[in-house]
Amino acid sequence: MIKQGIIVLWLFVATMGMSVQAQQFYNVLDYGGSNDSTGLNTEAIAKAIDAAANKGGGTVYFPAGKYITGPIHFKSNITLFIDAGAELHFSDDFDHYLPMVESRWEGTEVTNFSPLIYGTDLENIAIVGRGLIDGHGKKWWGYSEVTIRNQKEGEQTKWQTEFKRLNKDVLAPDLPGWVERGFLRPPFIQFLRCENVQIKDIKIQNSPFWTVNPQYCDNVTIDGVTIDNPPSPNTDGINPESCRNVHIANCHISVGDDCITIKSGKDRSGRKVNIPAENYTITNCTMLRGHGGVVIGSEMSGGVKNIVISNCIFDGTDRGIRLKTARGRGGVVENIRVSNIVMRNIRDQAIVLNTQYAKTDVEPVSERTPQFKNVYISDMAGTTNRVGLILGLEEMPVENVSFNNINMQSNAGFSVTNAKNITFHNVQVDVANEPLIKVKNVDGLHITGVQNNTPKADNPMLILENVEHANIQQNYPSVGTNTFLELVGDENKGIYLHGNNFMNVQNTVVGSTTAVVLTNNIEAQKK
Repeated sequence: MIKQGIIVLWLFVATMGMSVQAQQFYNVLDYGGSNDSTGLNTEAIAKAIDAAANKGGGTVYFPAGKYITGPIHFKSNITLFIDAGAELHFSDDFDHYLPMVESRWEGTEVTNFSPLIYGTDLENIAIVGRGLIDGHGKKWWGYSEVTIRNQKEGEQTKWQTEFKRLNKDVLAPDLPGWVERGFLRPPFIQFLRCENVQIKDIKIQNSPFWTVNPQYCDNVTIDGVTIDNPPSPNTDGINPESCRNVHIANCHISVGDDCITIKSGKDRSGRKVNIPAENYTITNCTMLRGHGGVVIGSEMSGGVKNIVISNCIFDGTDRGIRLKTARGRGGVVENIRVSNIVMRNIRDQAIVLNTQYAKTDVEPVSERTPQFKNVYISDMAGTTNRVGLILGLEEMPVENVSFNNINMQSNAGFSVTNAKNITFHNVQVDVANEPLIKVKNVDGLHITGVQNNTPKADNPMLILENVEHANIQQNYPSVGTNTFLELVGDENKGIYLHGNNFMNVQNTVVGSTTAVVLTNNIEAQKK
């Protein structure tokens, strides 16, 4: 039996010889690299990558030490293994990121400074290990936010001159901004049109711009990564744009802007490319400092669909789950499911669905009109300033949103405007200062089992304005609820209250009651 086992093992090794060879380690120190904080390792790293690629692929290895480098350009079948104790520090000399390369910047296709780690049209690439990569973004942040912003008319740097030379035909966003200025900080990690991408276990800090930014990629896994950017401009954590089949898990993120953001292009450029972000799972992540925890948009012109966000903790972010867009973007965001979420100390809103992110005028529905629909949020607990904000367009309401099993403490409850088919089920929020739910311009409203355990005498539990087809049932307001429902204006229609227990309510309905039908409710005993 032993002899037979040896023969089987020999046959396995013989038949898999090419794969074994492809897994060789290529130590950067063997290619002229330096891990004592001296010299620039850009050329040594490129030589190690070339040596591995020439053998069909392999692992470029960084043993413990401190490496200084310029941009790293990947090839197919390459893994960067940054071992525990190894630190890659990227130069902040802007010239090291020339020549400019194909890129995408905030949803606009451009030619720009090379990202710090970069690759196009590749497969089977990875960055792994327990080491650190540091983008030394401070010089980039200061230069763009101070020097470029304060330029006098007609002034421009050599980098702006080169950018404008290479981007004469760029499809700039509708609102002028950084593209016109011509100095765009590079993303830290950006792969374009790559398949089978893995980023695992490393720590990333001080990104010049967005940190992990795959574009047009398929099968992306980001697992166990720590991202730490200080308060700084646009230093998002993980931004997969127009990708397919993305898996983000077990990450710890604290950044200067949004923690995880799903995007698919901006305005004309995004609609021309027209590649959606689809099939993303985000799970078991913690998000601390950041403008938003998980954000969709505002660059979503190619559409976003089939997104699952689960088992995450948001602690101290400005907002929790945020969907944002505006007229001019176009695109559809649909089939979003959020579950098992804990939010703590959220500065603004726990949940935001806002299609009026930028101030615009009403316009006819066209390819410029964005749409949010089919969003399901369940099993969420924590503390926030406002639990939920839904703000649709008059010409394109937000459609088919449900809140189930919500338990929060908050200064304000839910505000819903310009929407269709909105459901609240088993929503318990201790609201300090406002009504639990305020609804305006909504067709199709379903409210079941909602509760505010800290009612204020001068705040109705529900306020409805210009609402049609509302079904309100099986609610049992707490002691101290003065008014359950206030109707504003004369345009509410088809408001049905049935099967509720109003024993603790002084006033069931105030306002114009002609639109209300009450059946099978338990009313308070009037003295």
